[in-house]
Amino acid sequence: MKKLVLCALLLAASSVQANDFAPKMKEHFATKVSTWLSDPIVIKAIKAQNQQNASLTDSDINKLDQQWRTGVDGGDTSLIDKTLNNELSTYLKQVETGAAGLYTEIFIMDNKGLNVGQSSMTSDYWQGDEDKFKQTYSMGAGAIFVDEVEEDESTQMFQSQMSATIVDENGAPIGAITIGINVDEL
Repeated sequence: MKKLVLCALLLAASSVQANDFAPKMKEHFATKVSTWLSDPIVIKAIKAQNQQNASLTDSDINKLDQQWRTGVDGGDTSLIDKTLNNELSTYLKQVETGAAGLYTEIFIMDNKGLNVGQSSMTSDYWQGDEDKFKQTYSMGAGAIFVDEVEEDESTQMFQSQMSATIVDENGAPIGAITIGINVDEL
């Protein structure tokens, strides 16, 4: 009987669409995320990486992404270690911890879609080919993209990713953020 009830609950939850949570997620972004997102640690880190990566070619980006993926698979982790241990990642880990289970992950991208900082390791380094970047940074200031609700197999939680364009102190787009939201905690 317990299995049947659990299966019914999972089936019902899996049919929930991100749009059901999008208004609450966007409200949370406006009232909570935007306050810590404008922290100088965030803006400074993105601007520094944008400057550092200004001359990267598509080939360079692909090599960096491959280096990251190799590290995820147990190879050289120097790029992962450098990113996970920088000041921005430390800050994002604190933000995630302070959210008491609401956030499942946080990562920030530069103007090319490359990770600048993150609360935990992502499976790839380049997000520029994904909607989380294409539907935000590429769309300009004020863009917010809420993805579908999915079950995270490792945590058994239902989450939706919310992504948004990050702007500097002058309102110019400089990067993007993706936050995994545990919709059960929203």
